Amino acid sequence: MTAQREYAALVQRGLSLDLTRGKPSPRQLDLSNDMLKLPSSYRAADGTDGRNYGNLQGLAELRELFAPLLQVPAGQLVVGGNSSLAMMHDTIVHALLTRVPGAERRWVEEPEITFLCPVPGYDRHFTICQRFGIKMVLVPMNAEGPDMDVVERLVAGDASVKGMWCVPKYSNPSGVTFSDETVRRLAAMPTAAPDFRIFWDNAYAVHHLTDTPAELADLLALSEQHGNADRVFVYGSTSKVTLAGSGVAFFGSSPANVEWFLANTSKQSIGPDKLNQLRHVEFLRDGEGVVAHMRRHAELIGPKFELVDKVLTERIGDLATWSSPKGGYFISLEVPHAGAVVARAKAAGIALTPAGATHPYGADPGDRTIRIAPTYPELGELEQAIDGLAVCVRLVAEEQG
Repeated sequence: MTAQREYAALVQRGLSLDLTRGKPSPRQLDLSNDMLKLPSSYRAADGTDGRNYGNLQGLAELRELFAPLLQVPAGQLVVGGNSSLAMMHDTIVHALLTRVPGAERRWVEEPEITFLCPVPGYDRHFTICQRFGIKMVLVPMNAEGPDMDVVERLVAGDASVKGMWCVPKYSNPSGVTFSDETVRRLAAMPTAAPDFRIFWDNAYAVHHLTDTPAELADLLALSEQHGNADRVFVYGSTSKVTLAGSGVAFFGSSPANVEWFLANTSKQSIGPDKLNQLRHVEFLRDGEGVVAHMRRHAELIGPKFELVDKVLTERIGDLATWSSPKGGYFISLEVPHAGAVVARAKAAGIALTPAGATHPYGADPGDRTIRIAPTYPELGELEQAIDGLAVCVRLVAEEQG
């Protein structure tokens, strides 16, 4: 059957399938339903009454639980609400309005602010920058992480470069984990801006799909060793660990940065939801509890990643390339004329993230990257969606000659 006939048959099926966001499936959320009965006590280990105001940094027992997982000392970790994205957003607002440690002035007083953006990358990082008029500069990703020759040249030569986005483990969407050498160079590199910060969004720190988890070097410790203790802002959350809309988020950094962050946060909050923090401690218990819980997640979503790889191999192996991640939530499909493929899929009832979303300003210069989010649909729906996507790839390839 020609691609045109396959596509006509696909449209006739009247599908309504959605692969746009990396959401946990209902069955994944069911893994944490017992949390709805917790906590069994409103008292923290130190006697804190979780029902009341206070403890802006978050409960010590939850910070101690996640400290090794996020590679941040417990005393330098802050527990917030359910969204690490909100903490990233607020960090930039704080930097705009109050001097970060080491800064000569507030970022809002700078003639221009520039952030480095490894691509393909996370669209919501880019929309934060767009909201505040922060200039974004693309940095290509490779198998080791961001191209460090490009990064080192840009940060050393331009004092307007104040920040850099990083999803260092099972990157969104490529699945790449930064190599030890990449992390070391990020920690050690000279920067023209004394207040340069790396936004280390370790969203997938515990989201493994195999029994041989990727290892990530400790950027916070390495930065301190190289005399750049204040360089790193670490973020994480339990959004895809427990209940996506009712998790806890984390901010970690140097003592000076944590003091700065808490001083600013104290203007907007008298304390976080400590009952939810107690709920997480009681449910997850310890590091081994987190590992066991995430293994159950992997049992549910691992087959979905395998299915995507199988269908793409059988249907378009000669026309495209794609990632085979060992963790995280996404697959990055690299194909010519990605925008046309996404448009064809939409017309056939298959919703995908816009083709340019993996790049700043929604513009992929190569028009090649499509982010696939396989976690939410059940296997039957997912197979239909990926098979339909393959039809669209073949159709566009035929149309473009």
